[in-house]
Amino acid sequence: MTSKMFLLACLCMSLFSGFSQTKIDSISKTTSNTVSNKGEVVDGKLFSNGKEIKAKIDTTSIKNLKDLPEAAELDAKWLEELYNNNLFDTIYKSVTELEYAPVYYPELSTDTLKARLARLNARTPFNVEYNTSLESVIKGYLKHRRTSMERLMGLSHFYFPMFEQEFDNHDIPLEMKYLAIVESALKPRARSRVGATGIWQFMYGTGKEHDLDVSSYVDDRSDPIKSTKAAAEYLGRMYRIFGDWDLSLAAYNSGPGNVNKAIRRSGGYKNYWNIRSNLPRETAGYVPAFLATMYIFEYAEEHGFKPERPPFQLIQTDTVHVKQMISLDHVSEVTGVKIEELQFLNPAYKLDIIPKVEGKTYALRLPREAVGPFVTNEDKIYAFANAEFNQREKPLPQVFSSDSKISYRVRDGDYLGKIARKHGVRVSQLKQWNGLRSNNLKIGQRLTIYPRNQGASSPPKPPKKVLNTEGKQTYKVKSGDSLWTIAQKYSGVSVQNIKDWNDISSNKLKIGMILIVSE
Repeated sequence: MTSKMFLLACLCMSLFSGFSQTKIDSISKTTSNTVSNKGEVVDGKLFSNGKEIKAKIDTTSIKNLKDLPEAAELDAKWLEELYNNNLFDTIYKSVTELEYAPVYYPELSTDTLKARLARLNARTPFNVEYNTSLESVIKGYLKHRRTSMERLMGLSHFYFPMFEQEFDNHDIPLEMKYLAIVESALKPRARSRVGATGIWQFMYGTGKEHDLDVSSYVDDRSDPIKSTKAAAEYLGRMYRIFGDWDLSLAAYNSGPGNVNKAIRRSGGYKNYWNIRSNLPRETAGYVPAFLATMYIFEYAEEHGFKPERPPFQLIQTDTVHVKQMISLDHVSEVTGVKIEELQFLNPAYKLDIIPKVEGKTYALRLPREAVGPFVTNEDKIYAFANAEFNQREKPLPQVFSSDSKISYRVRDGDYLGKIARKHGVRVSQLKQWNGLRSNNLKIGQRLTIYPRNQGASSPPKPPKKVLNTEGKQTYKVKSGDSLWTIAQKYSGVSVQNIKDWNDISSNKLKIGMILIVSE
């Protein structure tokens, strides 16, 4: 072998040796292990049989990092409980955009607030501790949300008793009822932009997990009692995972996975206030909003709140099991209860229709005074409803003439019940004609309406009779007058006399109206 060939061979061996120093795993924790490659091609390079290649030392030692045992244990519980679905993906904009800047509210001093929070902390299992962030939220609510808080306090008289009963059954702190304020502002049909529905804002999948029926007719997520039972079950399971009610609240909002990440990122802290900065923005404002709401409700009297009470309390209502398909319109007609009250009491029925499904039981909640008449006349009521449904099953053109339809523009103060009564139709019909899934309307919105008796031509109104008052005694109607009080002013004159002499059939009078009061 010539010297040139010898040098060339050495150079080739040197190049192969250099390529053999390839980094195999940049995050390997191994410092002395070797990798054997016998006659293999690695990354396009041929290695000779039997050649041992040393792995590069991993200077980061990333695989030596260990998880927090407590967090890992929580993860195991979470996966075991199948809580990978978020119960509520988003909350009200006001919570996500909470500001923590100081709020000037001299009516509540910091010392007074500290003392009250300490008393509140002593009687609740939540960590109600003073901090400047909580102070700013409380004062902000007191200063800017007084009217809405009074309305919510009024609604709470109806909803809170059912919440407390379910929470007591599941050993959930009764103060958890304030969570419904933060979640939905006590609106049973509240629906977030991502589909979370009801007072407790259940997503569709989570509602199904808790046996909440969701169909074209019914959405149990909007049923206050059924959804509260599901919320109590969920919160109870969250508490069994985290062992802390503040963290259970956070997990209710953003999911246990996010709470676990925050625990890890904080270095293992489990106090909500210590991990808050590591939580999603909406969850970071979630517990402060809850605690601020709790404080305001618990000290409402001290701050001079005057709640707007609902027309009736929960105890003034009762339920009956429905035996046949019936609409809230039918119930309203036969009981005299306003459709708006029935919708308030029965928010789970999406189309205001209570279906009859084999194997399922549906309940109708009524004011107590309407329960007796409904139960006593059930057969007649169902027969009436059935006849109405049979009539509506005809194709639309046979029942409604396209020439008779009108377009109605929604005005300020309008609602479906008011519009329906004005045109002699039902709320359910308005919804059907306009494809409405809720009772919400917008000012300026156009509604298609087929008024009742649209096919028949209206009979011509008879010309109004001109009364001859010449030579007869007359009386000008004043404020507070009635036919009876006017008749009492003239001897021998009856109410019927006044009606006959003035060609009127009703008892209604208008101020300034001239009446003949003598023959």
